[in-house]
Amino acid sequence: MLLSYLVPVVLVVILIAASIRILPEYKRGVVFFLGRYQTVKGPGLVIVIPAIQKMQVVDLRVITMDVPEQDVISQDNVTVKVNAVLYFRVIDPEKAIIQVENFSQATSQLAQTTLRSVLGKHDLDEMLSERDKLNDDIQEILDSQTDSWGIKVANVEIKHVDLDESMIRAIARQAEAERERRAKVIHAEGELQASKKLVEAANVMQENSAALQLRYLQTMSDMSNKNASTIVFPLPMDIMEAFKDMKAKHMAPTPDKKPDDG
Repeated sequence: MLLSYLVPVVLVVILIAASIRILPEYKRGVVFFLGRYQTVKGPGLVIVIPAIQKMQVVDLRVITMDVPEQDVISQDNVTVKVNAVLYFRVIDPEKAIIQVENFSQATSQLAQTTLRSVLGKHDLDEMLSERDKLNDDIQEILDSQTDSWGIKVANVEIKHVDLDESMIRAIARQAEAERERRAKVIHAEGELQASKKLVEAANVMQENSAALQLRYLQTMSDMSNKNASTIVFPLPMDIMEAFKDMKAKHMAPTPDKKPDDG
C-alpha cells in the first residue's frame, strides 16, 4: 500500500527536478512549445515542462574566435598568409537559434571569406601600413551580414601578415634603396644650402676688402696649428699684379743708355 503512494511521489519529484533550470545573468533560454517558438526566458529560475517544452541556452558574453590562416592574393599579385581574431556576441537569442543552424560556425566561415575578399582588393603595402582601416572594413561587412542572425560583431583584428622568404628579401632591398635615396636627397639639399651660404659670404667679402683680409689671416692661423709638412700660402691677385708691374719696369730700356758702337 505504501509503495503505491511512493511511486507517484517519486515521479513528481523527478518531474519537478527535470523542469527546474537556473540560468546565470549572462545566459538566456530560447523556449519551444511542441516545436514552436514560445519565448526567451532568463536569467534566474526557469520552469520547463519535459517532453512538451524544450529550451536551448545561449551565452550573451563576447566570444573570441580565431580566424584560421587564409591564403590571400593581393591586388599586386603577391601571395600572403593572413590570420585574424574576431570578437562578437549574441544580442538576439531568438534569431541566433532560429535563423541559423550554428551561429558560431556560420560566423567563422563568413569571417574567413570576408577576410580574403577585403584583403584581395588592396596592395601589399596597404595590408602592412593601413591595418586599422582594413580592420574597420571587415568589421563593418561582417556586422551588416550577421545582423539577421542576431549577432553583433564588435571588433576584428588582423594578427599576422606572413610573406615568403623571397618577398621578405625584396622588401628589404626596396627599403635599403629608399634609405639610400633619402640620404642622397639630404646630402644634395645640404650642398645646395652650403653653396648659397658661400655665395653670400663671397658677396660680403667682395664688398668689404677688410673682411677678405681677415679671412685670409684666419686661414693662415688655422694652417699653422696643423702638423703639416707642406703649407701652401694663397696670395691675393693684387699682389701678383704688383710683381708684374715691377718686372715690367725693370726690363724696360732706359733713355740715357746708348748702344755700343762695336
